[in-house]
Amino acid sequence: MSTPTPHIPVLIDEVLDALHPAPGERHVDATFGAGGYTRAILATGAEVVAFDRDPDAIAGGQEMVAASEGRLTLIEAPFSALDSELDARGLAPVDGVVMDIGVSSMQLDQAERGFSFQGDGPLDMRMSQSGESAADFLNTADESEIADVLYLYGEEPRSRRVARAIVSARPLTRTSELATVVRKALGHKPHDKKDPATRTFQAVRIHINRELGELADGLAAAERVLKPGGRLAVVTFHSLEDRLVKHFLRERSGATPSGSRHLPPQAAQAEATFETIGRAVRPSDAELARNPRARSATLRVARRTASAAWVAGEL
Repeated sequence: MSTPTPHIPVLIDEVLDALHPAPGERHVDATFGAGGYTRAILATGAEVVAFDRDPDAIAGGQEMVAASEGRLTLIEAPFSALDSELDARGLAPVDGVVMDIGVSSMQLDQAERGFSFQGDGPLDMRMSQSGESAADFLNTADESEIADVLYLYGEEPRSRRVARAIVSARPLTRTSELATVVRKALGHKPHDKKDPATRTFQAVRIHINRELGELADGLAAAERVLKPGGRLAVVTFHSLEDRLVKHFLRERSGATPSGSRHLPPQAAQAEATFETIGRAVRPSDAELARNPRARSATLRVARRTASAAWVAGEL
């Protein structure tokens, strides 16, 4: 059995610098995970409302809740619902929102969750542990649908070949089986720098968990709950996520016209709801040395203006 990698919150110093949490403020950790960002924000004296759709993460955070002296609220829900959940509890507006997008270290390290091919486990990948699993999708979807998912969400250039191999090998029930099928379809040598199965696993995970849709909805929800001057900090780990965040902030800051297929149409003359702060931030060499999983991380930061949040469907 492999030893789980210790949880190290990515770009934590830069996130804290962006949020500037202080006693008396309320901040949202939209992706609680192992609680790294939440712990750091609580240490400043601020209050935290943390979200996670993974029931294991919520259960694991109960000791932190008990030790927080009432300053930590944990909510089992996707961050796309953070505005409605905060409103229902009378906790909006807030001073800051941080999002650490994608799969958590805890999920990757647990073979039984099926997120990784580093250890064999059931082909699951569900963050919420409910709904359609990766096995359900791969064993029932049309070859063309699988190919589209691999191309769109994994940027797999030979998606049709991989999809054909998956359909021919059905039923698939284990992560090792899927990895073997992909490697055989694409060719794999032990010394290859990147395992060819990586793109397929990323694509299926994003599809099963509706990750890009959740991110788009979550950004819009954060816009609705942040008070004027409130700060938004988003850490992404691959280009699909980063492009979506970059487009959202450009659009909402008035730097580009609307039109992303992931984001709702907006009024052409809507006022800017965010102003971006600085450029995208990447991990330092020192951070990469102590936390290799940070290598693809990108942080983008923005400050909420006093303008009303954009309304989905405005023409």
